[in-house]
Amino acid sequence: MLAGKTAIRIVIAVALTLASALAHGQKPLIDDAPRSASTPAVVFLYPEQVTVPAAKPTTVTLHFRIAPGLHINSHTPREEELIPTSLTIPAGSGVRLDGAVYPPGTDFTLPLDPTTKLSVYSGEFTIQARIVATPGDHLVEAHLRYQACDNNACMPPKTITAAIDVIGK
Repeated sequence: MLAGKTAIRIVIAVALTLASALAHGQKPLIDDAPRSASTPAVVFLYPEQVTVPAAKPTTVTLHFRIAPGLHINSHTPREEELIPTSLTIPAGSGVRLDGAVYPPGTDFTLPLDPTTKLSVYSGEFTIQARIVATPGDHLVEAHLRYQACDNNACMPPKTITAAIDVIGK
């Protein structure tokens, strides 16, 4: 009988945690969305290759798609504790990120809390990355960090690779 009471307490604790998180703007919880591990929340679409003038800041448009039924926090979420979407390029890749322009987020209202508006991306979005490349051919593994959510819960933050062949001429 003790095991049954313990199980009930665990279920109640999980339910209270979920309810509290939803009431406060979808904090990171669990991944209960009906997706398989092979279905990514966000995918990098293109470009796969760009040629840019070496040593000169050049803007490259990076295209991403968010899976249907999901959204991700914008680069400028309205609440400080929400994880912003951000792009980085590792040092030593022969290409430096000199800045990035992110799209404005779209207002999203949680079904369980119509008073809270979130700033999110959904569908397809682009980031205008200003890069500076050294001369030569560089396989750059840029990283997009985001947190995907559905109407009920958020998945843990994730980072995907956006592989781009950058040719500096």
